[in-house]
Amino acid sequence: MNIRVFILAIFTVLSIASFAQEKKTNVIFIFADDWGYGDLGKHGSSFCKTPNLDRMIDEGTDFTEFVVNSPVCSPSRTAVMTGQYPARLSVHQHFATPKHHIKAGMPDWLDPKATTVQDLFKKNGYVTGHFGKWHLTNRSIKDAPTPYEYGYDEYAAFNLPGEQIKTEETVPKAIEFIEKNKNKPFFINLWLHEPHTPHFPQQHFLEQFKDLPEQQQVYAAVIAEADFYVGKLFEKLRTLGLDKNTLVVFSSDNGPEHTHGEGKKYHQGNKKALGLYYCVGETGGLKGKKRSLFQGGVKVPFIAWMPGVVPAGKVDETSVITGVDMPATFLDMAGLSISGTKEMDGESRANVLKGKPSQRKKPVFWEWKGFHGKDYYWPHLGIRKGKWKMMMSTDHSKVELYNMELDPKEQNDLASEYPKVVAVLKKEMLNWQSELPELPDPKCISEVRL
Repeated sequence: MNIRVFILAIFTVLSIASFAQEKKTNVIFIFADDWGYGDLGKHGSSFCKTPNLDRMIDEGTDFTEFVVNSPVCSPSRTAVMTGQYPARLSVHQHFATPKHHIKAGMPDWLDPKATTVQDLFKKNGYVTGHFGKWHLTNRSIKDAPTPYEYGYDEYAAFNLPGEQIKTEETVPKAIEFIEKNKNKPFFINLWLHEPHTPHFPQQHFLEQFKDLPEQQQVYAAVIAEADFYVGKLFEKLRTLGLDKNTLVVFSSDNGPEHTHGEGKKYHQGNKKALGLYYCVGETGGLKGKKRSLFQGGVKVPFIAWMPGVVPAGKVDETSVITGVDMPATFLDMAGLSISGTKEMDGESRANVLKGKPSQRKKPVFWEWKGFHGKDYYWPHLGIRKGKWKMMMSTDHSKVELYNMELDPKEQNDLASEYPKVVAVLKKEMLNWQSELPELPDPKCISEVRL
């Protein structure tokens, strides 16, 4: 071989290797809606099948101690996007109508001036996209900001003012964005509708579960559809050669919804919605469901996948991760500065995702001003610090304390046995609560209310 040709070949190989090493980490955050901890095959679902998410667990790490910062949608999504507890932004319940917001002491939309995870990625040269559910305002608030005002370069969404995409278009729209930006670093929020109502299961998914009772059949079908599209996403990443430099995380905004009665059928255009209230999701044996601060309402799936970075086939049962950790964690995983997250409530858990379990430095707080009721719905304040989780009623008259290491299903209330622990946690929780605003920011109020 000619020496010049040989040297050129060596230089080319080294250049390609150098380029590969310099490729930035892409981040895709898949956030499902009302997907219970037990609604995965690998988590022991009694009737749902999730082969693609099960494969994601096999190829990545399953974190069993992830908790969201609210037991309902909008505040939970506020937390993962801003890194702040939703109560700091007065987002106490789901966004709906101005009348509902007034009663709940809420703004009409999330403050677009709040620093967000996509803002920080965009400042680092990333293209940013949001696909699927929005619900950081509502379609009834016509003058609300669009996702462009929150740091996104592109979006295709529903539950917001303006044009709405169909739920089945969520992943295909994200895939189009990936194909268009395959040579650029990207950050994507991919927020699925499933398994939130109303359910519009496709016939071929229903056929897969024809031997189940109707409620389970409908629910299993929409879970299977979501799992199918997740599989398509991974297929595209592999085809484009992006699988080695893309972090994918799958989680849910809160625990599963309740079944109400026998369900309801109705028509929307030419489509038939089956079982508007067919919500039979599973918590994996945890106490409570959606709208509860018990684990069934806030402990949800959290799977991280990035070949060669996130350990494959591992289950981390000790490291507590929470929603407000997402901005710092995603930036850290991408090798970017997390200095812009210093004022946020979360902390980077990147080392945990990389296979180094650890205790978190900061406690986890909850303030829930939603549904009041008996059974699992009475707690409206909560704190998790180390092994202890304490919950308290609004008037502070009722307190329960659990050792989460020994009692992860919250069966044995230890409040009367450890009054000193209760006193310390209560003081810390009330100090945190005292920092919260009493009223929403008037700049986030619709003209409809003025």
